[in-house]
Amino acid sequence: MDMNTIEAVVRTQDPAEWRDGDAWLAGGTVLFSYGSLAFGKEPLRRLLDLGDAGWPAVTVTDAGIELAATCTVAELYALPESEAVATAAGSASASRDKAASWPALDLIRPCCDSFVASFKVWNMSTVGGNLCTSLPAGPMISMCAALDGQATVLGPGGASRTVPVAAFVTGDGKNCLAPGELLRSIRLPASALASRVAFRRLSLSNLGRSGVLLIGRLDADGTLVLTVTAATKRPVQLRFPAATRDQASAAVSAAALVDALDAAIPAELYHDDIHGLPAWRKDMTYRLAEEIRAELAAPSGVPPVRVSGDFWPPQPQPPQRKSRQQIASPRHGSPQQTSSPQASPQQEGA
Repeated sequence: MDMNTIEAVVRTQDPAEWRDGDAWLAGGTVLFSYGSLAFGKEPLRRLLDLGDAGWPAVTVTDAGIELAATCTVAELYALPESEAVATAAGSASASRDKAASWPALDLIRPCCDSFVASFKVWNMSTVGGNLCTSLPAGPMISMCAALDGQATVLGPGGASRTVPVAAFVTGDGKNCLAPGELLRSIRLPASALASRVAFRRLSLSNLGRSGVLLIGRLDADGTLVLTVTAATKRPVQLRFPAATRDQASAAVSAAALVDALDAAIPAELYHDDIHGLPAWRKDMTYRLAEEIRAELAAPSGVPPVRVSGDFWPPQPQPPQRKSRQQIASPRHGSPQQTSSPQASPQQEGA
């Protein structure tokens, strides 16, 4: 951490307080890693601390889920089995019904696991910070874009606007925020949460940074929605309406999927860095897209024939009794992954 140019830390969530040389501070896992020159050649002078914003991390209603920008990865990871879902459902048994009626909750843990970061990062890194860092491999971008998330952006003078998460990120490290604007929350609609989903992720190394991350969604009306991230500099979303309500994704042929990917992603849009060459990212995008198409074309409950990558399908986790220390400082883990000491906050835009 090298932030020797900071002159003040201001506790505020009012965009009117913002001025040149400021940066919003939430979890700080990337800001403190990049230092005073995190956002350009001019050093930062002040940090606007959102620590006292008091925004509820997660709000669950019949209309869907609202994630505060300050919601941590640890809080999000706990959501599928949390009291928030149980309270919205009305009882423990109703909570199970809610989880069953929202199968897209299965995406939360694979996307959190895609950070490949330690519990120390999970307890500080925020959903909003991942979106605002806007790196191609940001897994919160992948999840929120795939579920048709709507980002609420606050501006000076009480201004507010809503932006689809799929359009929020505009390039590698770039987004639609104007100077001083603040990401307040992301809303995930119940209609998307009620959809069948499929997840695929690939990396060049075991538990490495995402080089390709695709999420498929089959809506109630038979529309197939495919969201491509990590392979591309910004999210790319394709929609395939069903020919009839009963046909579902079977109406989408492998050839039609290839044609749609050809049209939607020009060569220059594929990301190029040490975690994957554009040609590899493109080939793997087509491969994973076909796997997703085939999985969602099959009847519900039929396991996928082929799964490339990791973290999918979700593995059942038996309930475990938590110690006081675990409750005070929640750790994360899954049958596939318990820790990743080689990962850093910079890797995934935490």
